[in-house]
Amino acid sequence: MVFTLVLVSITTLLFWVPWAGLFPESAQWPAPVRPLTGLLFAAAGLTMMALIVRRGSDRAARVSHFLLGFIWIAFAWTLLTHVLRLGLLVSGVDDPLRSRIVTVVLAAIIVVVTAYGVYEAMRVPRIKRVDVPLPRLDPAFDGLKIAVITDTHYGAIDRSGWSRRMVDAVNSLRADVAVHVGDIADGTAEQRRTQAAPLADVLAPHRFYVTGNHEYYSNAQGWLELMGSFGWTLLRNEHRVLERDGARLVFAGVDDVTASHSGEAGHGADLDAALLGTRGGDPVVLLAHQPSEISKAVTAGVDLQLSGHTHGGQIWPFHLLVKLQQPVLAGLSAHGDRTRLYTSRGAGFWGPPMRVFAPSEISLLTLRAG
Repeated sequence: MVFTLVLVSITTLLFWVPWAGLFPESAQWPAPVRPLTGLLFAAAGLTMMALIVRRGSDRAARVSHFLLGFIWIAFAWTLLTHVLRLGLLVSGVDDPLRSRIVTVVLAAIIVVVTAYGVYEAMRVPRIKRVDVPLPRLDPAFDGLKIAVITDTHYGAIDRSGWSRRMVDAVNSLRADVAVHVGDIADGTAEQRRTQAAPLADVLAPHRFYVTGNHEYYSNAQGWLELMGSFGWTLLRNEHRVLERDGARLVFAGVDDVTASHSGEAGHGADLDAALLGTRGGDPVVLLAHQPSEISKAVTAGVDLQLSGHTHGGQIWPFHLLVKLQQPVLAGLSAHGDRTRLYTSRGAGFWGPPMRVFAPSEISLLTLRAG
């Protein structure tokens, strides 16, 4: 009952605000316009609610997720057009012309932003190149390149072709290490195997994978087994050591922080276990899906944490809500005396097939000594 009440309340607000902004009484549209559009918006809201709770149906997910993204964009930009409405009022533009101008501008913005968002979500991610200085890194590892993939979120929309093109882009980077920092898909490994299959062809001398929270919504163990069969090294609260000319560099990984509550036996984040057996002077690169784990990394003396999860907010201005839960939205940041955190905006999208002012990325990090 609580879930239903919250769902109905949020949906009503999301659909009512854009309808009131597009078809205000002050615009004095012909008599049938307001009731007919009101019925249309109400039907869309009811459809979204009915489909969004239909678990296991890709068709329902495609429709409900698109409606969710579309109405979020409409809701946010409707609120912003109050600035235009006020400006026209100050300029002496009276109703109904003032309200009709706002309606036309708002409708155009919603259509353009939605189309732009879909384009950004479905395109091959851009390459984002970043140099990362690590004071404890031995010069032998200066210039080591790490390709960071995260949040591919293979789901209801078949993106097998996109997956192949993304892997081709990763391979063009000729990285020394490739990492996937979780949230491979929405669905089980069996459901999304075809879309994920190109990950088997990522080319790098070392490939490491850790789970994200979405693996734990749909049998994380199945995803671990599939990625293992693709030849990726699974870092489940453990580490591997790279050596060059007598120098060492540790790559460690932990289960997602949600793992311990997932019900999957033996799963749970344990940074102490991941670092057990490392030497005090070893520089450590930690794979942890959520940036929120950075405080633990600082305490443990980790040099660099690689994370995803935030999507950079995905659909503006949702980033404001993400910032309430995560310490960093995207990019390279410093924490404590020596710890660095790189948060990728991710390659894919969750839910609505849209990205607005939060472009996807494949990150190429070049480690620098000193």
